[in-house]
Amino acid sequence: MDYLTAITAFKPGSAQEQADQQTFIRFINNNPDVLLRDNKIAHLTSSALIFNASQDKLLMIYHNIYKSWSWTGGHADGEADLLQVAIREAKEETGLKQVTAVVDKIISLDILPVFGHLKNNQPVSAHLHLSVAYLLSASEDEPLMIKPDENSGVRWIAVNELANYVSEPHMQVVYDKILNKH
Repeated sequence: MDYLTAITAFKPGSAQEQADQQTFIRFINNNPDVLLRDNKIAHLTSSALIFNASQDKLLMIYHNIYKSWSWTGGHADGEADLLQVAIREAKEETGLKQVTAVVDKIISLDILPVFGHLKNNQPVSAHLHLSVAYLLSASEDEPLMIKPDENSGVRWIAVNELANYVSEPHMQVVYDKILNKH
């Protein structure tokens, strides 16, 4: 499903999500380059919470830029199927070989701030991620690997202990919202 159809079909769970959904749609309609990070104001990203089979743990990465345990995800980089972006990023950032969607529908839409930082010794200006999130599933038995240019840790964390690992309060709000929907 293409990104605009999926975002339009999303059923908001709150007034905030409804407002964010309308902002996404308006921005997409006015910015044909929204799938590319060339848009320096905002661009689409796709992330996922990855559950184990019993759904009591989440696979999280320690994000080098944000200095926090975080979900997997990344830039669309021109790919219109954002579920496939979430799956690709999950594999790249964790070393997983088998990742499946719990459901193929978007679980959350969020507009997330990215503060100015250095990436590969190059400055990246502050901007917004129009974050489209999914729920994925993977086996705890698969070997894990870090992706050194992005993360320095990959581990399964008990859902009820997640708040002990996340050092970004605004992201804990997003994770809690998604976990409450699930």
